Amino acid sequence: MTSIFDSLQESLAFLNLDLFMLLSLISLLGGTVIFLVMAVNALVAVYFERKVSAFMQDRLGPMEVGILGFKGGKKFWGGIGQTLADAIKLLTKEDILPKSSDKFLMILAPFIIFSGAFLTFIGLPFAQNIVISDFNIGLFYIVAMSSVGVIGIILAGWSSNNKWSLYGAMRAAAQIISYEIPIGLSLLLVVIVSGSLHLGDIVQWQETNRWFIFHSPFAFLAFFIYFISTVAETNRTPFDIPEAESELVAGWMTEYSGFRWALFFLSEYANMLIVCIVASIVFLGGWLSPLHLINIFPESWYILDGPALGFFWVSLKAVILIFVMMWFRWTFPRLRVDQLMYVCWKVFIPFALANLFFVSLWELIF
Repeated sequence: MTSIFDSLQESLAFLNLDLFMLLSLISLLGGTVIFLVMAVNALVAVYFERKVSAFMQDRLGPMEVGILGFKGGKKFWGGIGQTLADAIKLLTKEDILPKSSDKFLMILAPFIIFSGAFLTFIGLPFAQNIVISDFNIGLFYIVAMSSVGVIGIILAGWSSNNKWSLYGAMRAAAQIISYEIPIGLSLLLVVIVSGSLHLGDIVQWQETNRWFIFHSPFAFLAFFIYFISTVAETNRTPFDIPEAESELVAGWMTEYSGFRWALFFLSEYANMLIVCIVASIVFLGGWLSPLHLINIFPESWYILDGPALGFFWVSLKAVILIFVMMWFRWTFPRLRVDQLMYVCWKVFIPFALANLFFVSLWELIF
């Protein structure tokens, strides 16, 4: 699978730039693309979450703010400019740092969280040939980089010199570190079956056989554990204990405002997109069309596959999973802290470990 990095290097070689200039230009272009993806994803996801929540609560959501005079009124696209207006408001808002805070660490924390999400996109394929850098240990890299954000969360809570921020940061650290264990164990099943950490090889295995979610009953359970655990890791309801507004004001983000708060918001929705794309690639066939569900159709039927449609299928599967996350938010009540840890340590981790054993037996027998 050719990466975007290799393609850019070949296409820009004719400029006779030295190696440093060439690498700098390629890094700048790749970074710009990733930032645009994160920004557009946040704008669209916030708008759709507002409309989805309004529909589920039998109300209208934003209606008034439009673009170029177009409002939309009570229709689904009503208030389509509301999220853009909120983004502009955040960027122009006064940014205040508490007098007794550790200002250097408080400024640094949101950039660490943002960097964790930003770097994860480097190894994340959006289609067969759309990936910044095609690592042969791509799955391991994504799991490792997505864990960086917890450092920024702890710094943000401690440096704010606010007890509510510190409580939220400690909750977030315990929650994220705990739920990374069932996530890793669930993804390990895919590695055992496909024999590779390379995301392209995992999709290739599913093309030859079937979508991994239908490989065995244990594979479906692994997907269930993975998805619920990622909801917890991204601090989404009903696992939004670190940001419990009714208890901790805004958790570890209480003392933040303006641009730095916007970075937290941007990173949260970027992490939602990351975990849903990983689920799409690892469990749901990646860029393969639904005709590859059980792999019984003749090859002449695979007219819905190809490089152009691969991006569409990955995006569609990820959007459906993001919608389910939003659905959870307006369906389930928030868990208590003890319930949250109980689910992880006494339910998900034992089941994930048992899953590893039974999948290994399944591979030996079948």
